[in-house]
Amino acid sequence: MKILVYAHRLELGGTQGNAIALAAELQERHGHDIAIHAEDGPGTMHVRERGLRFLPAPEVRHQPSLARMRALRHAVRTEKPDLIHAWGWSRGLEAYYGTHLTKRVPLLISDMMMKLTRALPRDVPTTFGFDGMTIEAAHKGWQRAMTLVPAIDTIANAPQTVDGSVFRKNLGAKVNDVVVVAFARLATATKSDSLVRAITAVRALGKSLPLKLVIVGDGAARESLQALADDANTHLYREAVILTGEIDDPKPVYAAADIVLGMGESALRGLAFGKPLIVIGHKGFAAPFTPTTAATFSETGFFGTGDGTPDSRNMEDALWPIAQRPQLRAQLGPFGRDYVVHSHSLENVGGQLADFCQAAVAMPATIRSDILDAARTAYYFVRERQFLAALGDPLLMR
Repeated sequence: MKILVYAHRLELGGTQGNAIALAAELQERHGHDIAIHAEDGPGTMHVRERGLRFLPAPEVRHQPSLARMRALRHAVRTEKPDLIHAWGWSRGLEAYYGTHLTKRVPLLISDMMMKLTRALPRDVPTTFGFDGMTIEAAHKGWQRAMTLVPAIDTIANAPQTVDGSVFRKNLGAKVNDVVVVAFARLATATKSDSLVRAITAVRALGKSLPLKLVIVGDGAARESLQALADDANTHLYREAVILTGEIDDPKPVYAAADIVLGMGESALRGLAFGKPLIVIGHKGFAAPFTPTTAATFSETGFFGTGDGTPDSRNMEDALWPIAQRPQLRAQLGPFGRDYVVHSHSLENVGGQLADFCQAAVAMPATIRSDILDAARTAYYFVRERQFLAALGDPLLMR
């Protein structure tokens, strides 16, 4: 099968990194002919290294974009694909109106958002990143909603692949220090709230436990987070919180960790390295990944929303028992590794995606259903775009 993967700007991680890895899996293991149509970016070299053809897309300020739709139509004329696999709601809409309706090219959409985007066609096969979103979509009218979880290369990301001792030494970590690692974009919203609470928790627990929190990433909130880190370090009379900035290769950092704080992909990579995980989220959410909570996080996508309590109590409650008990860490690490290998490995997720692609081509939507779906999708897109613009929400305005 010839598949045109339609992605956003090619980044090294996140959804676009997932798109590249799964495209390579489809080509290498399942024998499909894959080309990737996307904006050039840091991930482009990985596309070429994996033997995938790259078709550049124009850079645009607003999405959906007529310029992108024209470029996609040109790519379709050149490639003549059996299927377009669009990653993200805006690429899904561009492919839907630009080529699926007009050229009748079968379409598969993968939406990895944490909230359901109603401005998407409901008769097109669509995958969501976790079970709870798939269930919600099915209840709200999606006819072919499926779960495609984020895929992790569990061979490259494994405890035995990297020695973390050098990174621990560079941190100045002592033998008995408990190194807690968090990867995040240091934005002024979303993930930074959890990082504030993590720093506060280490400040509170750091006199009783030899905690060393390492925050990897950069962004607008770095200066304010550094001020909090400096205050915690002064309070504890030691360097208990370190902000490293961006790190090109995160594997040594995961390997050096005793505990990982994360959500989404960073959480899964921590588990792949056999590290105990505390899942973080909005409004102070923090909870450990354990045999008891695993089913819940499968449904919520390794994310959670707390009660908004303005302190670090949830983080402290999650961190204390794992940091205090080495034997508990020794149990949770292998459990998390087994979970990721079984549920999120490239081999397993790639196999599911291959099946979804085959089904999308074998059972295309009818012209009548497409006409009705196109009208409904346009209505919701216009309504939600106006609503979010009024709120100043960038979700559908970028």
